[in-house]
Amino acid sequence: MPKPFNALIPEWLPGDAVFYTYISGLAEVLIAFLLLKPSTTTRAAWAAAALFIAVYPGNLYMAYDWRDRELAQQLIAYGRLPFQIPLIWWAVAIARKPRTTD
Repeated sequence: MPKPFNALIPEWLPGDAVFYTYISGLAEVLIAFLLLKPSTTTRAAWAAAALFIAVYPGNLYMAYDWRDRELAQQLIAYGRLPFQIPLIWWAVAIARKPRTTD
């Protein structure tokens, strides 16, 4: 059900918004599975950090686009912005964590 997410895609990106919705969703699922396997955890964590950075413009766009909505929706849009930073930090911390080979 990509429709609600399509509205988060900045209009300045080329192509159809649904493309970006599906690609980011596929990336999220793939990264989640790769995080479960110890041999791919480091690369998956770096990919997660990159994905969090890549979708941040969509969060900024949402905050801008929702600026005229009711206060509760504005708080959701603006409240998402600072949460991206700890997610990026967390992914980088996981990526940098030394791995043991058993």
